Amino acid sequence: MKPHVPEQILKLAPPNKHLLLQLFGLSLLATLAGFIILFQEGQKKFVLSQNTTLEEQVALLGRELSEVKSEDQVVRNDRLEEEIEQIEKTYDQAVIQYEELIKLREKTRDTAALDALFVDSLVFLSKRNWASAAASLSSLDKSIVDAQAKLAASVVIPANVVENNAPPGSGHSRQSVKADIGTYLVDIVAADMGSTRVIVDTASDGTCARDCPVMSVGEYAARSGAFAAVNGSYFCPADYPSCADKKNSFDTLLMNKNKVYFNSDNNVYSTVPAVIFLNGSMRFVGQSLEWGRDTGVDGVIANQPLLLSGGNIVFGGSGDPKQGSKGSRSFVGNKGSTAYIGVVHGATVAEVAHVLKALGLENALNLDSGGSTALWGGGYKVGPGRNIPNAILFVRK
Repeated sequence: MKPHVPEQILKLAPPNKHLLLQLFGLSLLATLAGFIILFQEGQKKFVLSQNTTLEEQVALLGRELSEVKSEDQVVRNDRLEEEIEQIEKTYDQAVIQYEELIKLREKTRDTAALDALFVDSLVFLSKRNWASAAASLSSLDKSIVDAQAKLAASVVIPANVVENNAPPGSGHSRQSVKADIGTYLVDIVAADMGSTRVIVDTASDGTCARDCPVMSVGEYAARSGAFAAVNGSYFCPADYPSCADKKNSFDTLLMNKNKVYFNSDNNVYSTVPAVIFLNGSMRFVGQSLEWGRDTGVDGVIANQPLLLSGGNIVFGGSGDPKQGSKGSRSFVGNKGSTAYIGVVHGATVAEVAHVLKALGLENALNLDSGGSTALWGGGYKVGPGRNIPNAILFVRK
């Protein structure tokens, strides 16, 4: 979510423009201050007072305005450009780190030291100390990466979980799968598509751009009479700052159980992969644009990346750190006429492809993960995770 400087501000005379730009920057900092008001580390509380900071800054602006009026205009404009750049850079960086903190808290409560680092960053930002803020945020980034790596390394396969590279013929199985890159814990549910419909359910009745309804995976299963369910596509969680104007929305192609297509207009030329659930089979396409808007099928859902196609690995990794970090990863796939939904634990997205290939799946699509991860089969096998806008369900015919 990159801050936008209103065009009206940029067209103002220099002295007023300077004042309004400063106030614009302060409004961004005030937004940041609202993200975290209180953290606790042992018995110590860290409090960032938004009101005090703004009062101090307003008083400072009055003094600065008098100085600005006597400055050389070229020098003044150069300084404004630099100020805008610093505001945008540090604001973006702070938002990213805050969302990474949210993701980390989904896995552990031991984040007090990291919370304190973030508060320090906000204090520096409120004082427009860009260098110190950037240094603090960089330190926070490294600490979050280290904490994530430590958590991933702590995933241990229970002694009572048997190593088995054969997927179940039906129902749920928790098993240890040995791939060419290591051994992983997998929760997986299988269903014969001859007797099972695979459908997609949504909390919204149609395309939703902001403040969208959400439900738990268990609720989706209950209202559709499903015997198994898994979380669906990527979406914008309400607690992410970058999602403030599009809470709980998703923008990829989907057709729900009521034959309603979502986000059709913005996916005419989409290169996002998709899976189509037919009567007795699945069809995987490398790009959503390859699929029309047929309502004769049971369901459609797009997400990325496509992991397996024809038994071959088609995703080897990317530069996206979200896909490169280890965590619990949800998927949907098939082998012949058997449908599979499940979760691979302690894996990157690329590693999931190797694990599913070792299980003998033919085609597979990656689903949302992190705090959204949930697998239901007569009860939660993984999760419940956060409430989500859509889910994939196994329903008996």
